[in-house]
Amino acid sequence: MARETITIECTEARKEGKSPSRYTTSRNKKLQTEKLEVRKYNPALRRHTLHKEIK
Repeated sequence: MARETITIECTEARKEGKSPSRYTTSRNKKLQTEKLEVRKYNPALRRHTLHKEIK
C-alpha cells in the first residue's frame, strides 16, 4: 500500500493564541517523500493559512 493517511495542522494559529485547525488527507509516500505543505482555511482565524504535515 503506497498511500498513507496524514494530518496537516495550521502553523499560524498557535502564534496568535488560537486553536490550530487540523485536516486529514492522504499522500503517496513513494512519490512524495518530503512533508506536505498546503494552504487551507482556518475557521478560528477566518482566513487561509499554511498547514504543514505533523506526525
